[in-house]
Amino acid sequence: MISDFLHDIEKEALSGKGISCDEGCTLAYIDEIHLFDILASAERIRRHFKGIEINLCSIVNAKSGLCAEDCTFCSQSIYYDTGVDTYPMITAEKIVKSALEASSRGSREFSIVTSGTGIDKSKEIKTMVSAIKGIADKSEIESCASLGIIKMETLKTLRDSGLHSYHHNLETARSFFPNVCNTHDYDEDVNTVKMAKELGFNVCSGGVFGLGESWEQRIELAETLREIDVDSIPINFLNPRPNTPLEGANRLTPKECLKIIALYRFMFPDKDIVICGGRDINLRDLQCLIFAAGANGMMIGNYLTTPGRSTDKDIRMVKDLGLKPRR
Repeated sequence: MISDFLHDIEKEALSGKGISCDEGCTLAYIDEIHLFDILASAERIRRHFKGIEINLCSIVNAKSGLCAEDCTFCSQSIYYDTGVDTYPMITAEKIVKSALEASSRGSREFSIVTSGTGIDKSKEIKTMVSAIKGIADKSEIESCASLGIIKMETLKTLRDSGLHSYHHNLETARSFFPNVCNTHDYDEDVNTVKMAKELGFNVCSGGVFGLGESWEQRIELAETLREIDVDSIPINFLNPRPNTPLEGANRLTPKECLKIIALYRFMFPDKDIVICGGRDINLRDLQCLIFAAGANGMMIGNYLTTPGRSTDKDIRMVKDLGLKPRR
């Protein structure tokens, strides 16, 4: 019986353990006619561990385009003629200004995101250090950085400057990664996440869904993240970009997106699950159900190269659901 299975795995998740990969596979293939039963369980798990507070985060695209990686979903790669804006790293002053704007809109966390494999130029590192210190001096918003594959000494410098979180997505399962990127090895991403964890950062790592991966590979990614013990899992849904290899991809339905979120809540009962890119285009009118599915956070404002939904609408949605932004 589906109801008995859901009761058992909900109990397992509520213990804090999280369900197994085999149980995750069983959950993934439950017919969507039972979706709202799944959401009811996921909602109880979220409320048990996270209450009614929702983490809101924002980003700034601090360095855009000209990326030497060939990720099939990304409009910032030099391999694809997408017409995306390209510019070097913006000034520390502009980054701080963006952080203050994000704080005024209700964001609790602000991430500085740069395109490219990583940063190693001394000028860029100095800009990051200045921006991190400026954000700490002028606001209470938590600082995060997403700078790609990075050296240990650079991470230590950023940590000592006051950086709170480091974000680096694994993007997808190891077994599917060759379909997504061939310009660097999967272990380089895994080692970056492990290194950030070792240095004491709050580590944010997840992936992009809808690339053509199977349910088993979605669970494989979750198991890798669980082995590393990441603190926060950002879930992105593919928004196909023109002139990329995945331009014509249209694989996700709103219900499937909700089931992905629920699956990750069952597997990560006490972690933060944050819904980020592709929310609008994939979930459409079902966006408010991300919290019932188990999410306890979402990105507000604009994304890297595409506009986001009105921040006022997102804040109102949270409050209309009887939830409140975490400060």
